[in-house]
Amino acid sequence: MVVKVENITPRKSKTATDEVISEEMDMKVKKYLRGEGANLEALKDKKLKGQLAVKEELYGKSATAAAKAEKWLMPSEGGYLEVDDEGIEKTWRIKQEAIAREVDILSSRKQYDIVLPDFGPYTLEFTPSGRYMAAAGCKGHLAIVDMKSMKLVKELQVRETVRDVVFLHNEQFFAAAQKKYPYIYNRDGTELHCLKEHGAVLKLQFLSNHFLLASINKFGQLHYQDVTTGQMVGNLRTGLGRTDVMQVNPFNGVVAVGHSGGTVSMWKPTSAAPLVKMLCHPGPVTALAFHTNGHLMATAGMERKIKIWDLRKFEVLQTLPGHCKALDFSQKGLLAAATGSFVQVFGDLSGSQNYSRYMNHSIAKGYQVKKVAFRPYEDVLGIGHSMGWSSILIPGSGEPNFDSWVANPFETSKQRREKEVRSLLDKLPPETIMLDPTKIGTVRSTRKKEQPTKEDREAEMEAAIEEAKSMPMKKKTKGRSKPSKIAKKKQEAVEKAKKPFLEQQMNEFSKKRKLTEETQLPKSLERFVRKKAVA
Repeated sequence: MVVKVENITPRKSKTATDEVISEEMDMKVKKYLRGEGANLEALKDKKLKGQLAVKEELYGKSATAAAKAEKWLMPSEGGYLEVDDEGIEKTWRIKQEAIAREVDILSSRKQYDIVLPDFGPYTLEFTPSGRYMAAAGCKGHLAIVDMKSMKLVKELQVRETVRDVVFLHNEQFFAAAQKKYPYIYNRDGTELHCLKEHGAVLKLQFLSNHFLLASINKFGQLHYQDVTTGQMVGNLRTGLGRTDVMQVNPFNGVVAVGHSGGTVSMWKPTSAAPLVKMLCHPGPVTALAFHTNGHLMATAGMERKIKIWDLRKFEVLQTLPGHCKALDFSQKGLLAAATGSFVQVFGDLSGSQNYSRYMNHSIAKGYQVKKVAFRPYEDVLGIGHSMGWSSILIPGSGEPNFDSWVANPFETSKQRREKEVRSLLDKLPPETIMLDPTKIGTVRSTRKKEQPTKEDREAEMEAAIEEAKSMPMKKKTKGRSKPSKIAKKKQEAVEKAKKPFLEQQMNEFSKKRKLTEETQLPKSLERFVRKKAVA
């Protein structure tokens, strides 16, 4: 007896988790699609219909690939503080104590106060990865802190005034603006260089793509120095007085300087004149900050106003009330403003470039805030004040996913060395600093030929005469090769070579004469004008 067994394929039942995953993927694909697809049924042209169908298919494939990349490469999602829709609660009323009770243990450790009353006020600087922080006290205290393990890497006392500190291309080197000159130190606190050409510097900035250290001193001089070769690339006089308000645009490498007259000037090392000079406030500019995309700029003035500028049109997008001594944009676009012992954070939660109050924080009364700086890839805001520095939690301020090729908070020493070599090979020359860096690599439009000068024309005419004189003559018979005949032919060749140049001169002279005749003179002088001969 033979029993036949049929191969029964079990039906795949869609579980609830599969449906949720597919819905998430559909939402992500919709985010990357370029709007609604074209209505191909209404088209009668078959060729156009086929071309558009191929393009729509490509758009769908690219959106699916981008959604998959986001799913696997960007697993973390950023979030903001949310309150009830009724409007009774406000996010800016939520205190740091309430946030600390709700977050996990690792996040709560990022909220602390370091009290060092003998060396303040302090200024702070983070590395691009957010792993290390440099703190500089006005009375000579310098410290490097590992923010991951919260351990002190190195601290030193330089025993003179320190106005600013900035990291160079990585955490191995940093520059400090001291009383007379800026100095460069390594991670162990060893002094490497004294940059005497900069003078008494008030503010330092580092251009990471160009390896340039920019500084402005108390005489209003802007210096650019290449830290790889030691060459002084630019020494510019702003001519607008002493200032300590300076910031680098991360988008194009242009340095913006705020002045006491209310103007903001933008500079590059290869130009003695500013690229842009804009009047932002009626009084002195007290603070300046750039958005990470480089298209937004925030300025604060003594008239108690904070202005948000669109640098593509150089127009004011929004004016916020409030006095401000320090400004900083986060990676996700939050704006921190500090004055006295009070810190405000403004947020553009709708994405329409309309900033509103997001969070408030008051430090101990009497503490004067000098610097605010968001820590990259973390929801943390560092505050440097007169009694030390503090760290508070700002949900939604940091980028949740990091790219290890750009900035890796967990990089090893080998990865750091490889990145240093790679960044040196990719170093950009100072000439690439411009307002619109997208023009680099494009073909320059053909310009009209410049008019040659008088000397150029004379040189061309002499070259043509010499060529005519040196032209070889054929030897002919029957007396046609006599010296007199040859000299006559050479004279004719010289006159022929001169003719186009003389005609050009006559045309220009006649044009100038017509222009002078057409210019209208006052009636009192018209009687002196030569009258045209009547035919």
